Amino acid sequence: MTEIQSEGGGKIIISDEILALIAGKAALEVEGVKGVGGFFSSITNKKAIRKYLAKGVNVSVAGQNARVAIAITVKMGVKLHEISREVQDRVKAAVETMTGLNVAEVNVRIGAISMERTKA
Repeated sequence: MTEIQSEGGGKIIISDEILALIAGKAALEVEGVKGVGGFFSSITNKKAIRKYLAKGVNVSVAGQNARVAIAITVKMGVKLHEISREVQDRVKAAVETMTGLNVAEVNVRIGAISMERTKA
């Protein structure tokens, strides 16, 4: 759980799973990212999405600063350095915008490359 001090004097508590879901969803919005952790974007069941999106994402928070580590699966043929940079930018923006935390770093690990099957 992450506690954020509110300007009004109270606290906002965000679960670690929610932080991971925000980061995972942001990564999936990048063109060329096929999945996060072991999750492929073709899954439509909402419970399955929530379960698998958080896997492969690790968020650690110290005070108001967050560090994100995310493993992604990319489509064959994409430029890995470009897609990694876009994932870093999108994840940082999403977490900062939705939570008010400062994201100090986003580390991207490309865990797999997805080969699209062609129908004969």
